[in-house]
Amino acid sequence: MILHVSIYISLVLFGISIILFLYRVIKGFFLADRVLALDCIGIALVSIAALISMMQNTPVFVDVLLIIGLLAFIGTVSYARFEEKGQVIVRDRTKS
Repeated sequence: MILHVSIYISLVLFGISIILFLYRVIKGFFLADRVLALDCIGIALVSIAALISMMQNTPVFVDVLLIIGLLAFIGTVSYARFEEKGQVIVRDRTKS
């Protein structure tokens, strides 16, 4: 009983955090702020899926957790590479 109540409270808090992160995506001062907010939304979505999996007592959502986490990671790494080199995919034509 206590576990279900704590899961429901956590789901509500993660939902509120996603709303606040969406505000940060819209009103962010810099592009890095917006990317960081999107990464935090991805982490919150992974947490929500894990909580739902715990609530239903099933491991079915593990695949969803991995996919959302992977997409959030790839997006953050792509942005970091874009900031560093100015383009995401760097083609070096000097090597054969």
